[in-house]
Amino acid sequence: MRYFAVVLFTVFLAGNALGSQCPTLIKQINHQLQSAQLDIEAEAKVKELRDRGESLHNQGKHSEAVIALKKAIDELDDAL
Repeated sequence: MRYFAVVLFTVFLAGNALGSQCPTLIKQINHQLQSAQLDIEAEAKVKELRDRGESLHNQGKHSEAVIALKKAIDELDDAL
């Protein structure tokens, strides 16, 4: 029983840590988009990934949201 409580507590904390990372990544993407000189296709792809990440964050799927948001950042870095 004690082991189960520790695992549950750890999972809860990990979810909260990822959940607070999402808004920071979204702000970072928005800031980079303002100053980046991207072509229309690259900008659309980054915005799509950002929107998907934000949607997943709002659904409570934080680990999936972080993956999508980091892909958006990678796309931005590749385009610059």
